Amino acid sequence: MSGVLVIVELARGKVAAVSLELLGLARRVAALTGGGVAALVFSGDPATAAALVAHGADRVFSVGDPAAADYNSDTWLAYAERAAAEAAASLVLAGHTTQGADLAPRLAFRLKSAVATGCVAVEAQNGRLRFTRPCYGGNARETVSFETLPAVATLRGGIYDALPADASRQGEILTLGSDVPASRLRVVERHRENAGKMRLEDARVIVAGGRGLNGPEGFRVLEELAGALGGGVGASRVPCDLGWCPHSMQIGLTGKTVTPDLYIAVGISGAGHHMAGCGNAKTIVAINTDPEAAIFRDARFGVVGDFRKVVPALAAEVTALLSKAAKDTS
Repeated sequence: MSGVLVIVELARGKVAAVSLELLGLARRVAALTGGGVAALVFSGDPATAAALVAHGADRVFSVGDPAAADYNSDTWLAYAERAAAEAAASLVLAGHTTQGADLAPRLAFRLKSAVATGCVAVEAQNGRLRFTRPCYGGNARETVSFETLPAVATLRGGIYDALPADASRQGEILTLGSDVPASRLRVVERHRENAGKMRLEDARVIVAGGRGLNGPEGFRVLEELAGALGGGVGASRVPCDLGWCPHSMQIGLTGKTVTPDLYIAVGISGAGHHMAGCGNAKTIVAINTDPEAAIFRDARFGVVGDFRKVVPALAAEVTALLSKAAKDTS
C-alpha cells in the first residue's frame, strides 16, 4: 500500500475539526503502510495549506477555483479523482458529514473501488485495511475490508485525536489547475439554517432534546441551561423530522457525531441510532420521565422527572454557582 489522501473541509474559514482528526489518523496509517499523507483543500489560502502541513500533511493539493469554493459534487469529484491519482493513494479519507457522505461514494465509483461510510475505526492488519462501522441502527458493529484499492472511507468526528500543530514541519504545497469539466449542476440559491453561534462538533457541553419535549417550545427551555453552561443545543431525530428544530441540530446515526465533555439528554429515549452520535461523550446526564428509558443505561447520572421543572432549576443553580465563583475570584 502507498499513500493516504485526506479530503479537507472548512468550517467558517478554518480547517474543520474532523479534517484535523483525519490527518492524525492518516499519519498513523501511513506509519504502518510506509506511505505519505496528502491533503486536498478547496482553498487557495497559503495559511490554510500551512496549517495542514503543521498538522501532519506531507503534501497539500490546494484548489483556488472559485467554482469549488462551495460544495459542488461534480467539481469536487473531479479534483478529488485527480488528487487521488497524484498522491498514488491507497486510502482516501473524508469526514462523515453531509459533504463527505455525498462525495465518497461518487469518488469510489469513479475510482472503480468501494466505500465504507460512517466508520468509527480504521486499522491496517497483514497488509490490508479494515474498517469498523455501526450497523443495524447502531445496535451492532461490522468490520469490512476491500479487495480493491484505493479504499474510500468516511469517518465520524470525535473518534481520533488530531496531532498537535508543529510549525517546524516541512511539506509540499501544490496548486491543482482549474481545467476540470464544467459542472452539470447550477446553484440557483442557498439557504443556511441558523443553528446558533456554536457548532455542535466543537461544543464541550451539549444539551439535547428529544420527543419528550413535546414541541418546539421545549427547546427554549433547553437554551437557558445551555447558555448557563456555555454550551450548544442539539436534538434527536424526531424533533427535527417534526419541524421543532432545524436538521443541523440533529445528533445520531443519520445526524452529527459529537464528543463533548458533558452531554445532557432531555426527553431522549436512548435508542441505538441516537447513541451512535453521542455515546463517546465523557459524561452523559439523562433527564426523563420514564425510569425504564434506555438512556439511563448509558448515562453516568440520571434524573427521573419533568424537564419543565428539572431543567430551569438546574439552570438557576448553575447560574448561582458561577456567579458565586466569579465573586470569590474577584
